[in-house]
Amino acid sequence: MAESTRLVDLVSARLDRALDEQRERLVGISPDLAPFDRYARDLLSGGKRFRALFCYWGWQSVAGRSGSFDPLAEGSRQTTAEAVVTVAAALEVFHAAALVHDDIMDRSDTRRGRPAAHRRFESLHEESGWVGDRALYGTNSALLLGDLLLSLSDAVFDEGLALLDPARARIVRQEFHTMRLDVTAGQYLDVHEETAWPSIDEAEHLVRAQRVIVFKSAKYSIEAPLVIGALVAGASPAQLEGLRSFGLPLGVAYQLRDDLLGVFGDPEVTGKPAGDDLREGKRTVLIASARKSLAPGPRQLLDELLGDPDLDEGQVQMLRATLTESGAVAAVERSIDRHVQRAKAALEATPLTPSAREQLMALADTVSRRVA
Repeated sequence: MAESTRLVDLVSARLDRALDEQRERLVGISPDLAPFDRYARDLLSGGKRFRALFCYWGWQSVAGRSGSFDPLAEGSRQTTAEAVVTVAAALEVFHAAALVHDDIMDRSDTRRGRPAAHRRFESLHEESGWVGDRALYGTNSALLLGDLLLSLSDAVFDEGLALLDPARARIVRQEFHTMRLDVTAGQYLDVHEETAWPSIDEAEHLVRAQRVIVFKSAKYSIEAPLVIGALVAGASPAQLEGLRSFGLPLGVAYQLRDDLLGVFGDPEVTGKPAGDDLREGKRTVLIASARKSLAPGPRQLLDELLGDPDLDEGQVQMLRATLTESGAVAAVERSIDRHVQRAKAALEATPLTPSAREQLMALADTVSRRVA
């Protein structure tokens, strides 16, 4: 995985440069904007860089290996290598923006083991002795931080596109736009399901939860980064079709694992409180699967407790036991396995460079078996 490690280092360096340029502009406006720079850096310093890695290996699966990976070297392949590093960095910035907004909508207190952005702004307000509603200040400031990161992701993405010929750049840009539309639509559907579920036919709950997974996470986490990287390299229609057929089911598996971690994950590893998704009232595939199997009494209790922000540890443990005993946890685990196998089968049948196929197979196991 030396090549992946090199890619992560290059992406981190590109992010630092983008943040340095942004800080210069922010500080020139007012020193009061320093928290924007500080919180943005903290968000972008962590994470697994999955989107950057899938973007890179999507590029490598088409571009092929010809010596060491060095975007600073001469030649057309190195030009697209520099472009893919920059585009991958932009995807990481977009992800950070999405996390800031997602934490506000979910009323999350933590992100990666530290306070979520809106909570950090709340604390800043309180510690500074400012007047007014500190919660409102925190929410408004974090919304603007997320918007700032969205703007930065566009700026970095455009720098990557400038290294490509205009026709190819337009195609890559369109895929980026499509990804942003899909994840925004999926995020709204996620919010919508949390409140609209009582008015929806029981038979539709599972399929609607599956649709949220596809558009909120699967496409944006894996499929789109893969395809964007491949498009930077000039992928053929057959290669794009194969990468989509790999990326979408793997993205579903990725989110199903995330849903399990949101209920059963170890806070010391995930960086979020135990059972956070239960307190947030997430209407996930896990929940929809459990409701289909539960008797009326336990199902009613699940519905009454799900979404209560004050759930104590005992209630969280009871809900965990209910979900497990319903068979939903085992069903989701089987679904993860099926989606991963479907993804790997699609990859085997796609004309890609052998080294990239091997790395993508390994990444499929990494994202579907992760514990954080």
